[in-house]
Formats: sequence, structure tokens, C-alpha cells
Amino acid sequence: MIFRFAVAAIGIAALTISALAADQVEKAPPSGAYKKVSELVKLPDFLPGLGQLYVDPKTLPAGPFLAYDHDGKLVSTVYMLPIEDLTNKDKRFDDLAAPGGKVDHVDVYFNAGHPGVEKPHAHVVLWHVPKAAETRVAGQ
Repeated sequence: MIFRFAVAAIGIAALTISALAADQVEKAPPSGAYKKVSELVKLPDFLPGLGQLYVDPKTLPAGPFLAYDHDGKLVSTVYMLPIEDLTNKDKRFDDLAAPGGKVDHVDVYFNAGHPGVEKPHAHVVLWHVPKAAETRVAGQ
């Protein structure tokens, strides 16, 4: 009986550790399929207002993009939703995840396009830090 309990506990612990390792996003670089955006497209390593971005290339163009400050701490999760998709009554963006956990507040704004997401799109920024801490990604 004790042996079966110990085996079950070890199995659960192994699954939990694997899940935590697979989902490490709090510090850059994140684990899993995420790649540094500046290594995928011609963009600076650090974008003022967003930070250092990582994305799973399979999720382009929408993302989620994970945004980190100069110290490599996660500050936000960003989605880049093409305007043509937002105006298409048949297109939906359901269940947008916030891999960084708790969302403090959300910003939405227009972007005319940039390398990697060339078409006009909306940035949907899920901030994991308070409004006052947005300055962590304000500049170089």
C-alpha cells in the first residue's frame, strides 16, 4: 500500500515538474517552442514600449508574443491581430491565452505593420505588471 502511494506520488511530482518546465515563461528566454523575434525577422532586440519579444513561429501572425524587460522579466503577453481578420465576420479569436498568468490591465492599439506582421493589425497587450511598471519597457 505504501509502495503504491509512493509510486503514485512520484508520478504526480514528475508530471507536475514536467508541466512547470514546459511552461516556464517568467524569465527570458522562455522554454518550449518560443524563439526570439529579433532572430526571426529584421527587428531590434528590444522594442521601446514592448520590450524583448519571443513567439512560437507556428502561431504567427497573431501570437501570443511574450514581452520581457531589460532584466529578462515577463511584463506582458501581446497579440497582433490583423485588421482584415478583425473586420471579417467569419473570423474569431477565441480563448486567447495569457501564458504569463494574471493580467493586471489590457491595452489595444493600431499598428500599420512591421517586419514579421507586415499587414495593419491591432496590438492587444495583456499586461502582467501594474500600469506604473510599464516603464520597464519604455526605452533602450
